[in-house]
Order: sequence, then structure tokens, then C-alpha cells
Amino acid sequence: MNKKVDLLKGHIFTSLTELALPIMVTALVQMAYSLTDMAWIGIAGAPSVAAVGAGGMYVWLSQGVVALAKMGGQVKVAHALGGGRKEEAAKYASGALQLGILFSVLYGGLCIFGAKPLIGFFGLSDIGIVENARIYLKITCGLIVFSFMNVILTGILTAMGDSRTPLKANTAGLVLNMVLDPLLIFGAGPVNGFGVGGAAAATVIAQAVVTVVFLKAIRKDRMVFDKVRMLQRVPQDYMGAMIRIGFPASVQNLIYTSISMILTRFVAGFGDTAVAVLRVGGQIESISWMTADGFAAAINSFVGQNYGAKQYGRVKKGYFTAAAVMFCWGMFCTFLLVVFPKQIFGLFIHEADVIPMGVHYLVILGVSQMFMCVELTTVGALSGLGKTLLSSVISIVFTTARIPLAMFLGSTALGLDGIWWAFSISSIIKGILFFLCFIIVSRKLVEGQKKSFL
Repeated sequence: MNKKVDLLKGHIFTSLTELALPIMVTALVQMAYSLTDMAWIGIAGAPSVAAVGAGGMYVWLSQGVVALAKMGGQVKVAHALGGGRKEEAAKYASGALQLGILFSVLYGGLCIFGAKPLIGFFGLSDIGIVENARIYLKITCGLIVFSFMNVILTGILTAMGDSRTPLKANTAGLVLNMVLDPLLIFGAGPVNGFGVGGAAAATVIAQAVVTVVFLKAIRKDRMVFDKVRMLQRVPQDYMGAMIRIGFPASVQNLIYTSISMILTRFVAGFGDTAVAVLRVGGQIESISWMTADGFAAAINSFVGQNYGAKQYGRVKKGYFTAAAVMFCWGMFCTFLLVVFPKQIFGLFIHEADVIPMGVHYLVILGVSQMFMCVELTTVGALSGLGKTLLSSVISIVFTTARIPLAMFLGSTALGLDGIWWAFSISSIIKGILFFLCFIIVSRKLVEGQKKSFL
């Protein structure tokens, strides 16, 4: 296994950065993974992008399902390792992987047999787009097991202080995906292209390779995975502890994605092309939120281990270091989206009448990027403390508020731009609230520690 970062000792910025940088690069690799798909699909035209956008919503929804196993496993493994309990950590890892396999089978079956009503929810008018969306859904979600395993293994390895293995595994997947995308979408020589279905197949094959790389790497581990027993029953109290921590995060993700799906239906009211704009704009915007989400995974493990070791002052300092770094990253992303929106969006959508809509999306969402980065970083830190319910309540309340706000602003002269503003305004509010929330929580934590010594 790769060298693991010691999160309990040493300079906080150095330890955090050493763990976070590979995770951030992994996030950028995953972003490139998605953008590669979008760039090739964009060549096929806006209708194909709209189909991938509709089917891809359920891939996004699946991340809420696996979040229960991923978050519960990552936090509890970190707590156990922070307290020096490796056998306990292995049991949590086993339980997380077992839950992931179960969820992937159930979710995959639902998407395969329920593809028609699931895609019908969006109210798309073009029959070709609807059919392609169903194909994309059945392939990507029907074989979602590889994605689920990759997410859970990434979480467990990060909790162990190993962020390099996920980077290597995801980079291998990206390289393969870049080769397979044009081949399976458009064809070459004797190989026929499969369009949207080819894009889905390329994604699944690449994810399967990532899983194989993970499995080969963890065979060498002597900290946790050598003690993992996949076929043994995990004690009920271990499963219960993971579910208590992971369930709020899962519900939060599911509600967040469901709200986005409802808003996608609103967007579809402005035409199928508007759905393509939402899909591409969201992928471009991922340059900030996927990186912040990756950094959040690092601060989650940092906080989790130090919380388990009862080093509360180090928890607080680690968070503020991470929040400062992510705020700066958000500012940089705002600069890119606001100053170069036409150049960036034009890389993925080539129809002249669609580009102005994409420019408006990027500029409006660009305003909120630094707040969104702080929000995601804080969610990671609070989750590391086991306070997933608190994070979920704040996120659910203010993300749900996007629906009435979008309905109101969308009905004004702003039109489609009003929906984009609903996204941006809610992100700004959540970023501020989460930051204030952690200040209060960390203050109580440190004060409680001081009182225990008196």
C-alpha cells in the first residue's frame, strides 16, 4: 500500500495538504472523466446531451443511496483508527462494503425495470431523446455496483490516510474512458458507434477497471483490509452506528438530487435544449464543487481521526485551514466562470443559439462558487464529528427553498435565468450558515474539553 499520512501529529497544514492534494487531483480527474464524456457527446449534438442529462440525473441520485454506506463507513473507520482500534475499523469497512453491494443490486434493478416512468418524469417531448435517455439509464445504473464500490473504497482509504491509491485508480479509469468514448460513441473502422449507449458503456467499463485497480491495491494492506471479512456477518451494533451516521447524509443527498430533478423538469419547460444547458453547465461548474468535495473528504478524515483521539483543538485549527484554502479556490473558480463563460461553454456545445444560454448559467452560478466551497468543506468537517444530522437539516431546508424561489423567479422577466439565480442565492446562504454553525460547534467542543480537565 502507499504511504499513509499521519493525521494525528505534525504541522496541521502540511498533514492536511499531503492528504488533500491527491484527493483534489482525484476530484479533478473525475471531473475530467465527466467532461470528456460531455465533450464527445456534445459533438453528437444538443439532443444527445439532453438525453445524457436526463438519464444522468439517476446516476447522480445513486450517490445519495451509496452515501449511507460511504459516510457511515468512512467516519467510523476514522474514529476507530484514531483510537488505535484496527480490528474495529475492519468490521466497519466490511459492513460498509456489504451495504454497498446490497444497495447496488436494489438500485440497479429499479432503474432497469422502471426506466420508462423514471425518464418520463422529466416530460421531455422528443421521442429520440427519451429513448436514448432510457438506454443511458439502464446501462449506467444497471451496472452501478462498480461506482458504489469505488465510492466506498475511496472513503475507507481516505479515512486510513491513504489518498494516493484512489488517485491512481481513478486516473487509470480516466485514461481508459478517454480512449473508449470516441470509439464507442462514433465508432472506428470495423467497430460501429453506439451513440449515447456507447458513452454509457465507456463509463461503466472504465469504472469496472477502477474497481479492479482498487482490489489489487488493498490486497497489500496490513492496517484494515487484511482483516476485512466480506462473507462474515457484521455485528448489529456496528451496522447501527454506521446507519445512524450515514442515514442523514444519504437522505440529504437524495433530497438534494430529487430537488434538482424537480428543477430539471421546470427547466424542461423552457425547451429540451435548456436541459442540455443545465447538464453541460453543471459539469463545468464541477470544477469547483468536485474539488471542494474532495477536500471535504480530507477534512472529514482529519477531523474524524483527531476527534477519535480527543484532540479537539487540532480539529478546530484543521477546519479553519481547510476553509481558507477552499474559499480561495472558490474565488478562482468564480473568476473563470464569470470572465470566460463563452470560451468555456463553447468547448462542449457548438450550436450558436445555445451558447448564450450557457453563458448566462455560468456567470450567475459563478457568483456563488466560494460560498459553495465553504459549504462542502464544512459539511465534511461536521460529518467527521459525527454530526451528519445537523448538516442534513441545514442543507435540506435551504436546498428545498430552491423550488419556490425558482418558481417565483422563473415566472418573472428573468425567465430561465431566474432558476439559475435560485441555485446561486441558496448556495450563498448555505455557505454563510454552515461557516457560522461550525464556529459554534467547535467552540462548544473545545470548552467541553477544558471543563473535563478542571
